[in-house]
Amino acid sequence: MNPLWFIRLPFAITFAGHGAGKLLMPEASSDMLGVSVWLLIVVGVAEVLAGIGVVVGGFSAAPHRILVNRLTGLAAVPVLVGAIAMLHWPRWSFVASESHPLGGMEFQVLLLGVALYLLLAPKSSL
Repeated sequence: MNPLWFIRLPFAITFAGHGAGKLLMPEASSDMLGVSVWLLIVVGVAEVLAGIGVVVGGFSAAPHRILVNRLTGLAAVPVLVGAIAMLHWPRWSFVASESHPLGGMEFQVLLLGVALYLLLAPKSSL
């Protein structure tokens, strides 16, 4: 078994789960995050597709798996940069506070690192 599955599966579950939650309750999620419904739907779709893509791209028999990995990273990076910039900056700790009720950015920075790896890693390491 490829040890990258220990990174791929948590990333997939996190992304697909967050995206599905947004898509199932777009108005409530939009109000909670303070963004428009259309932006929230775009982000939710990107999250679900990134969650699926990271799993599909992990199978060596998948057609165009390198492209799937690159597209997964490409979908996830702007979502994470946006989340960091709009919701979590400049607080580092993930613990919620009065100024940052959704917590800080440390978890999103970790996910951003995984997304950048999928986008930029050499073919041989994917």
